[in-house]
Amino acid sequence: MNEFLIGLRDWITAIHVIAVIAWMGGMLYLPRLYVYHTQVEPGSAQSELFKVMERRLLRAIINPAMAVAFVFGIILLAGPGVIEWGVGWIWVKLAAVLGMGAVHGFYARWRRDFAADLNKRSERFYRAWNEVPTVLMIVIVIMVIVRPF
Repeated sequence: MNEFLIGLRDWITAIHVIAVIAWMGGMLYLPRLYVYHTQVEPGSAQSELFKVMERRLLRAIINPAMAVAFVFGIILLAGPGVIEWGVGWIWVKLAAVLGMGAVHGFYARWRRDFAADLNKRSERFYRAWNEVPTVLMIVIVIMVIVRPF
């Protein structure tokens, strides 16, 4: 099995990176939709359009991309000789990935609030949360590429 995974490592990595890019694209766009959604009247035609856009983005792109990124990331972690578990960068990276998963969960919960016309958060709140995935992404990329410790 290990030799099989070694032979497919480049393909597994490619699929993982593609999924991460799709996930991040959605994670960066969804809170922008929330910012715009706060600017329209609940129940209006614009609000209903935002609800459709938010639901489709989350269910058709963000959720599947996250699942694929996690599955192929775990496969990479399980591969022989890929990770030296005694170094610090992998633990920081994994913590940032778990943080990204938590942010994903918050975004999903907030989408349900908008869908039910129950949003109580401000435009400024969503503008701030729009930056969180960017910061986590920077940490993750630096840990994987630079491996500073």
